[in-house]
Amino acid sequence: MTLFLLDHGAGNVQSLANSIKRLGYPFSWISTPEDFQKATVLIFPGQGAFHTAIECLTARGLLHPLLDYINSGKPYFGICIGMQVLFASSAESPSVRGLGIIPCDIVRFDDTDKAVPHMGWNTIECLDPSSDPQSTEGLSATSHYYFVHSYCAIYDPERNPVAAEWAHSTTQYGNDVFVSTVRKGNVFGAQFHPEKSGAAGLANLDAWIKQSLAGRVPTATVTRAPRPPKPADGFTKRIIACMDVRANDEGDLVVTKGDQYDVREKAAPNSSTVDAAGAVRNLGKPVALASKYFESGADELCLLNITSFRNSPLHDQPMLAVVRAAAERVFVPLTIGGGIKDAVDPDGTKRPAVEVAGAYFRVGADKVSIGSEAVYAVEKLRAAGSGDGTSAIETISKMYGRQAVVVSVDPRRVYVDPSTYDGPYKDELVYGKDDGPMAERGKAWWYQCTVSGGRETRPVSAVELARGAEMLGAGEILLNSIDRDGTGLGFDHDLIGMIKRAVTIPVVASSGAGTTKHFVDVFRETNVESALAAGIFHRDEVSIRDVKAALQRKGFNTRLI
Repeated sequence: MTLFLLDHGAGNVQSLANSIKRLGYPFSWISTPEDFQKATVLIFPGQGAFHTAIECLTARGLLHPLLDYINSGKPYFGICIGMQVLFASSAESPSVRGLGIIPCDIVRFDDTDKAVPHMGWNTIECLDPSSDPQSTEGLSATSHYYFVHSYCAIYDPERNPVAAEWAHSTTQYGNDVFVSTVRKGNVFGAQFHPEKSGAAGLANLDAWIKQSLAGRVPTATVTRAPRPPKPADGFTKRIIACMDVRANDEGDLVVTKGDQYDVREKAAPNSSTVDAAGAVRNLGKPVALASKYFESGADELCLLNITSFRNSPLHDQPMLAVVRAAAERVFVPLTIGGGIKDAVDPDGTKRPAVEVAGAYFRVGADKVSIGSEAVYAVEKLRAAGSGDGTSAIETISKMYGRQAVVVSVDPRRVYVDPSTYDGPYKDELVYGKDDGPMAERGKAWWYQCTVSGGRETRPVSAVELARGAEMLGAGEILLNSIDRDGTGLGFDHDLIGMIKRAVTIPVVASSGAGTTKHFVDVFRETNVESALAAGIFHRDEVSIRDVKAALQRKGFNTRLI
């Protein structure tokens, strides 16, 4: 039996390859239509938009051979888009036809009661009542799996009996219950990403591959138990560890952390020792720290490139090497930021942002974070009234789906006279509370966006940027605060709550965490989907396990190891 992986050409397939290597299975890649004849077991990993997958397969002459392979009865495992292409069509790309193996449609989540994309860890419920371990494909109702998608197959036996017939397990997100795995005959598909679901995902891959290589194929007809009327929503709060990566003065990449973005050491007061003063703060090696946080239970990792290499991203071999090495050891999502923009190589070669993003996806990144370029794009959007399709946000989300694009917002407070201010941001003013910090009482402020690592302000508010980014195609907001960064005073709930109310996409709270209580408070007060920290994790002041334990004690769903 020969295991093959199908790369449709527009997504992160390296992470699946890393997972299968970790499990010890040899495999080959589908590179030509003839390779389908050699394959006896096939996995189609998915990342990207529905139309991108179909168009790429068609352009490479692989679409019809793929359909022939599936119809031959040989084992097939489709992941995310690899599952969705089995359906007739998707609301994401109404004019594009899928394979039609499952003759019903993929629809968009309802975003009136929740953020969309569905981005994070959730539980599943297997519908097959069989006690045979093979029937579950190594899945567990007590485990969490990583989902990142805006479109799904709704589970409704009365209105959508075909999807229900194929449904192997379901998941609830808000008020929507959708098909999280399909299973019939030789076909298995998962809406979640097993290669990014830690030990639980590896168990799923191992069970399916082992069963398929042994030549066993599930039966075509399965008697399934009725769906409970009110399933539990297992969606968790995500805890993200962030690493600012920078070249030190010797040229080595290190993880650093600054106060209000200043990453260089300062001489201690009244100290005669000045050797370390001015040096880049070194808190560890990026790959080693990434591995540590993965083992500690981080739900996601963020690597932000703040070094000068980002001026020529595709020549930034050290950072690409960091991402590649981290992806080989970390089986949770990786977000990469810094230099994701249209660039020009030293020899004059133009590199569009989508090509830069693609380079990082190919070595194992799952999402890219866009900062300054997003501000400029929203300024352009505001002036023109609509996007022109050329911004980094638009081009990357069109190719890979909006779930692959994070916009990093770096605002700072602008204080105004609350009794006289009548400027353009009067509706966004925040007023200091009478029982709040003394420095804020009697004051008012709005949040102004910055670029270039906080060194330059722009005439755009944080609310304008978040709304504009969502309009252009961003799938998530990473919300920082220059005023709170490095202070340990807790997250800025006023800022976070304002942005959370302004958009329908997920929001990551960042800047200011100093204790486990700060995480509990931000989830309780703002209902954001996730919270990020850096320095307190790097310095071992607070552990990820401690944060999750505190959240559980307060009744929040979290993913446990």
